[in-house]
Amino acid sequence: MPGSQPHKLVSPQSTATPEQLFESLRGIVSHYLSAEQLARIEQAYRFGADAHREQIRHSGEPYICHPLSVAIILAGMRLDSESIIAAILHDTIEDTHATKGEIAALFGDEVAALVDGVSKLTQIKFESRQKAQAENFRKMLLAMVQDIRVILIKLADRLHNMRTLSAVRPDKRRRIARETLDIYAPIASRLGMNAFRIELQEAGFAEYFPLRYRALSEVVRRGRGNRKEIVSKIAAAIDERLRNEGLAGRVEGREKHLYSIYQKMRTKKLSFSEVFDVYAFRIVVDNVDACYRALGLVHNLYKPVPGKFKDYIALPKTNGYQSLHTVLFGPYGIPIEVQIRTADMERVAEAGVAAHWLYKVGDGVAVSGDQKRTREWMLGLLELQKSAGDSMEFLESVKIDLFPDVVYVFTPRGKIIELNRGATAVDFAYAVHSDIGNTCVAAKINRRLAPLSAQLYSGQTVEIITSPGAAPNPSWLNFVVTGKARATIRSYLKNLKREESVRLGQRLLEQALLAEGMTLGSLPSKTVDMLLGEFRCAVAEDLYAEIGLGNRPAVLVVRRVKDILSGVPLSAPPAQGGALKKILTRYIPSWLRGGDHTHERSLVIKGTEGMVMSFAKCCRPIPGDPIKGFISSGRGIVIHVESCKNVTEDRAR
Repeated sequence: MPGSQPHKLVSPQSTATPEQLFESLRGIVSHYLSAEQLARIEQAYRFGADAHREQIRHSGEPYICHPLSVAIILAGMRLDSESIIAAILHDTIEDTHATKGEIAALFGDEVAALVDGVSKLTQIKFESRQKAQAENFRKMLLAMVQDIRVILIKLADRLHNMRTLSAVRPDKRRRIARETLDIYAPIASRLGMNAFRIELQEAGFAEYFPLRYRALSEVVRRGRGNRKEIVSKIAAAIDERLRNEGLAGRVEGREKHLYSIYQKMRTKKLSFSEVFDVYAFRIVVDNVDACYRALGLVHNLYKPVPGKFKDYIALPKTNGYQSLHTVLFGPYGIPIEVQIRTADMERVAEAGVAAHWLYKVGDGVAVSGDQKRTREWMLGLLELQKSAGDSMEFLESVKIDLFPDVVYVFTPRGKIIELNRGATAVDFAYAVHSDIGNTCVAAKINRRLAPLSAQLYSGQTVEIITSPGAAPNPSWLNFVVTGKARATIRSYLKNLKREESVRLGQRLLEQALLAEGMTLGSLPSKTVDMLLGEFRCAVAEDLYAEIGLGNRPAVLVVRRVKDILSGVPLSAPPAQGGALKKILTRYIPSWLRGGDHTHERSLVIKGTEGMVMSFAKCCRPIPGDPIKGFISSGRGIVIHVESCKNVTEDRAR
């Protein structure tokens, strides 16, 4: 990436004209891009301005001001020219007549792919806003796996939208704020982009919880003046101790952000004073060795709180974050949180993956450890989306993994596996490999046998015992916590249930056809195609599954087969609720009206020939009882006494 160190996040003037914004952009990028690249950026600006020429934002300003502001934010991070051009054009495919092909022809395939990656799916109609959001999110994340710059552009886009949210109607503001807190701020956190995370969280908090935000803001403002003297005194004491030992470093007080305070109060059930009265400091030194020396010095200056030390230098977070964290008993018993890091670690902590992501991985350039970990997380998204049944399930699984309060455990060979806090041996098995998870039967934790549901803690060594014939247990879903484990188990169980339903449905349909003197093999292919089309099934297996799950009685399918063969048109979709209810309420056979009740008779329900039928064990209906029957998934028709309390439960199934 061009440049050596990313800038702080730039905030463009909100009242500037498009030309003024472009001049601001030119002024920033001219410090690190060539004249040729500047010319291409100006070409992109002219193209974008023309494409958006008739569009106005909610604030009343020309729409092109938004893409230019996004580009300025990215230029402040010293991103490459392709990223800047894509930022200027990021809404053209979605909101104008411009096409991906047109952008590729003018600015290259790389820029076109970036613009397409951040564009929503506008040609597809979705059942709900939630499904549209989930599918667009899946598309964006998969594009991010191919090129990290997709998410950098999207985060800058969301950041500028949050900065200008006041012009949007209130209900839309709340929805965007909630989405920002749930998805975009956690993604920024996962990628180590703390400058983005903090601003997105603060803006989202202010919009979604305005009363809580204002109340906290006022209390913090009042308390800030009282803290200055204590902060200065502690910072001076630490700085003096470092200088006395010849250790160069910078000591600064660190103020907690409002959303961070709110989250700690909410999740840890703490009062405001319990959170706010903790004083936070950061020490920045020259190298890693100096970090550990500084740690020893502050531990000599103030007593450390047992169990509150974390070494993120030796064990960095997935997003590349590195620091030493410790909590001390300060003067007068005041709790002090101290972070110790190098200047490079400080840079990565602010900009995260954007600080030094290598776009051309594989060109013989060394890849840093945190880049590798981030790459592994993103590739894990590919595996997750293959296991997830649909985009909604994928979104939920990703959300789980976006809040990684983590533990670090080891394989028997010493490899470190990072898992969400609360993870179990099954989560560990799936983290190693999906096949290991699917066939695990037991676990050894620190060489001792343990149940698969055993919760794992940092520092443990875990060994998984597998068996070739083993399979995932549905009960595992009650205790696994990682998105990968949940998605893979669900996918396996869903496929297993479908296979069983397909086999049962095919058998039931064959029985129903035989009763009419037909077989599956004897049906003309044209008849089968018409049948599948009318029942909206892509392949025969879909129809078998519908029958096997009890959603479509085989006898009604056979009736439609006979109609098709006779040339009878379909007047309406095959009825499920009403027709079945009529069939099932005709439950009193003629033999009940008289005759000998002592010998065995078959209970005949018209229209259900060939269907699986069972009597409920809860009420055990006998001849003469008023009864009701309901189609139950995988069990056919279940017969209850009409007054049975479990009728409602079976109906729900």
